[in-house]
Amino acid sequence: MQAHPQHQPTNPFAPRPRLAVLIDAENARAAQAAQLMAQVAKFGKATARRAYGDWTTTQLAPWKKLLHTLSIRPCQQFRFTSGKNATDSALIMDAMELLHARSVEGFCIVSSDSDYTGLASRIQETGLAVYGFGQRWTAASFVAACDEFIFLDEEVPAPTLAAPCPQTGPTYSPRAG
Repeated sequence: MQAHPQHQPTNPFAPRPRLAVLIDAENARAAQAAQLMAQVAKFGKATARRAYGDWTTTQLAPWKKLLHTLSIRPCQQFRFTSGKNATDSALIMDAMELLHARSVEGFCIVSSDSDYTGLASRIQETGLAVYGFGQRWTAASFVAACDEFIFLDEEVPAPTLAAPCPQTGPTYSPRAG
């Protein structure tokens, strides 16, 4: 799929599209976070970076180590009942708030969960771009609902996150080996 026409740069000095990066941390791999952010940078500037999940669980421990380094805001969602989609609901509600505030020009939804198909379709109805990121086993309906979908498990090996530069923030460097 091609990038959304609204976000194809025509002037190299034009401002880059502002993007909301919304990560379902319970359905995304922390090991692919640096690769993810490098891919997001190809579409625009990540101005809202949020990761959703129950941060009290050990399952999200790998994500906890990356949140500060990648400037991702954790959004706590306790699991009051097993089998419910509280994390999905929180992500969707935040996406709708950002959509109606018109604070971004596009969305990056990071999950392999088909529950975000309706959200992607709704965002597109407003003319904004939706970029999906997930694994090869992501449901075809979610993949089709995005302007472009990046299968992170098929990408070139991810860059590793280098130490943050005090003046410019995190930088990316090629993976050694």
